[in-house]
Amino acid sequence: MELGLFQKQTMNLVMTTELRQAIALLQYNTIDLSQFIQEQAVENPLIELEEQTTEPRFEDVRHVPNARTSTNSDVSPLDFIANDQPDLYDDLMEQAQYLNINEQERGILQYLILNLDDHGLLPLTSAEIADQLTVNTEMVDTCIAMLQRLEPIGVGARDIYECLLLQATYYYPGDELLATVIEHHLEALANKKWKELAKRLNISLQDVKQLYEQMITLNPRPCAGLFNSGPDVLYPDVTVENVNGTYTVSLNDHYLPKIHLNETYMSLKDTNPSASSYIKDHYRQYQWLVKSIEQRKATIIKITNTIIEKQRPFLEHGFSHLHPMTLKEVADAIGMHESTVSRATNNKVIQTPSGSYEMSRLFTSKLGTSDNSNASSAQVKILLKQLIDNEDQKKPLSDQKLAEHVKKHNGITISRRTVAKYREELNILSSSKRKIIS
Repeated sequence: MELGLFQKQTMNLVMTTELRQAIALLQYNTIDLSQFIQEQAVENPLIELEEQTTEPRFEDVRHVPNARTSTNSDVSPLDFIANDQPDLYDDLMEQAQYLNINEQERGILQYLILNLDDHGLLPLTSAEIADQLTVNTEMVDTCIAMLQRLEPIGVGARDIYECLLLQATYYYPGDELLATVIEHHLEALANKKWKELAKRLNISLQDVKQLYEQMITLNPRPCAGLFNSGPDVLYPDVTVENVNGTYTVSLNDHYLPKIHLNETYMSLKDTNPSASSYIKDHYRQYQWLVKSIEQRKATIIKITNTIIEKQRPFLEHGFSHLHPMTLKEVADAIGMHESTVSRATNNKVIQTPSGSYEMSRLFTSKLGTSDNSNASSAQVKILLKQLIDNEDQKKPLSDQKLAEHVKKHNGITISRRTVAKYREELNILSSSKRKIIS
């Protein structure tokens, strides 16, 4: 009886572990899954991998801006040839060759350059650097000043304020007012508190506007985007193609290694009794891996087919034609749990005729309309952006005015708070900060 209880508990534990792994497998994108398969092959001698010789097709790759948004332009194969644009370290070290410095200073300068962040700023204090290199802080400060004479202007600054001051001194020499604003009134200028700033500095609104126009020519992150190793790319996990008017779905698993059973190891269970139990356990793990990958594939394809049925206009025209669609609706349509649909679409990229997108972006909330139909949050965001793009910049629309306009002209009921939320998600400033002084 005790043995039976032990066996039951052990089996439940094993099943729980496999279920947990299966859930994790469903969440993996293609690249993560490939890495997981490689790890399983290392741990399980019965798993033999055949590496795919097919390279990712260029038409499968889409250039992706910083926020992983959609795009329709293909990446040129030439982008993948070794980039002749130098990286930040090489560029700065090349400039340093022309400085009249000794070997110790050159070593400190090299250390400073190696510790710059991606924006070209120096996140360490002089004391920290001096302690690390066992030199005095005066020597460090001298080398930092040398670094700050290199290009792009602002590199080596300890913070945004110093970075802007370096650029202001270089591009607007002798402009003490601009330096004063950077040091003491930057927040007020950034928030466009024009009248308050004019009163503080005892200057006219026109002078404030000129200060603002000077400020926006400066760059608080001098190296951001200047020294890239190449274009950011995403490998689509699933592709939707229009073949003679019919949409077809395919999983991009040609990047994955093929899994085979190592017959040599498998034969040992018959010739080596002591290894029989070990081999049987690992054979079960091999079977589980193959089955789970196939199940993952079937699940993603099933979900994508359902999305196609609900979003044909989106596939042809993009996000402006995205219909409201929730995880629950898709889950109910295919008889799956909502959490399964969420895991299967999270961290996945879908390539469609209108561009490549994160699958999770296709699920949007519903907003009521005057004709009892529904509008998606994506459609409302597009409307808001169009309104703001075409507004009078001297009298920008408030969130309340935007909500009223959308209700009056588009029949969509939306609260001021929701407008503010969508506006922030679009990285659009509030009306007070969008206002331009004439």
